[in-house]
Amino acid sequence: MRSYICKRILISLPLLLIISLLTFVLINLSPLDPAEAILQAQGVPQITAELIAQTKEEFGMNKPFIIRYFDWLIHSLRLDFGNSYVTGKPVWSLVGPAFFNTLKLTLVSSAAIIVSSILLGVICALKEGKVIDKSIRGVLFFLTAMPSYWLASIIIWSISVKLDWLPTSGMGSYKHYILPVIVITVSYAGVYFRIIRTSMLNQLNEDYVLYGRACGLPEWKITWQVVRSSLQVAVSVFGMAIPILLGSTVVIENVFAWPGLGSLSVKAILSRDFPLIQAYVLILASTFVWFNTISDIINAAINPKLRKDL
Repeated sequence: MRSYICKRILISLPLLLIISLLTFVLINLSPLDPAEAILQAQGVPQITAELIAQTKEEFGMNKPFIIRYFDWLIHSLRLDFGNSYVTGKPVWSLVGPAFFNTLKLTLVSSAAIIVSSILLGVICALKEGKVIDKSIRGVLFFLTAMPSYWLASIIIWSISVKLDWLPTSGMGSYKHYILPVIVITVSYAGVYFRIIRTSMLNQLNEDYVLYGRACGLPEWKITWQVVRSSLQVAVSVFGMAIPILLGSTVVIENVFAWPGLGSLSVKAILSRDFPLIQAYVLILASTFVWFNTISDIINAAINPKLRKDL
C-alpha cells in the first residue's frame, strides 16, 4: 500500500506543475497589460508609457518569461502569491481566510450531501419502481433542475423574511450555515443519490445476493453487504464532491454574503486583480488533483486489485 501511495503522489506532481504553468501563462495572455492593471487598480488618473515602463521595472515584468514563471512558482510553494494590485496586501492574507471560510461551508455541505445521497439512494434502490422511489426521484429531479440562486431566494424569503427563523447573510453561529447548506445539498444530492441507487441496483442483481438469500442469511446482512459494495463505486464521486463544491459556491456565497473564495474571486475578476486570480485558480486546480489522488488511495485501500493497475 505504501508503494501505491508513493507512486500515486509522484504521478500527481507533473500534473500540478502543468497546472501552475497554465495558470501563469493564461494570466499573462490577458489583453490588458499587467502593469497597466496595477496602475488602474491604484487609481492613477493618467497612464503613460513612462509609468507603465517604470511599473514593469518595479515588479520585475521585464525579466524573461521562464525566469518570471519559476520565481512565481517558488514563491507560490511558500504560499507567497505576491501583493494584491487593489489593496496592496499580501494575497495569502486575503485568500487564506476566504479559503478556510469556503472550506468550512464545503465540508458541512459535503457531509450533508453524502449522508442524504446514501440514505435516499438506498431507499430508492430497495423500493425500486414503487411509489416512494418514484416520488423521491421526481421531487429531487425537480429541485435539482431549479437554479441555485432562485432556490436560495425562495428559501430566504420564506424562512428568513416571512418566518424570521434564520439569518440571511454572513457567518458566525451554526445558524448561518443552515440555509446555504440546505441550498447546496438540495442542488447536489439529486445528482449523487442516483449514483448510489444505480450502483445498488447493479449489486442486487449479483450472484452473491441470490446465494446469500438461498442460504437463508438475514435480509439486513445482505443489504449491508450490498451497501458496502455500492459505496466502493461511489468513493471516487464523493471524493471529488469537496473540490467541486469549493469551485461552485460562487453564487451561493454571493447570495448569502458568505465571506469565502467565491465572493473574493468575483471581486478580483471585476477589478482585474491578477495575483488574486492566479492564487484562486492555482488553489482550486491543486485541490482537484489532491482530492482525486486521495479518492484513488481510498479506493485502493478498499479494493486491493486496484493497486496492481498502477
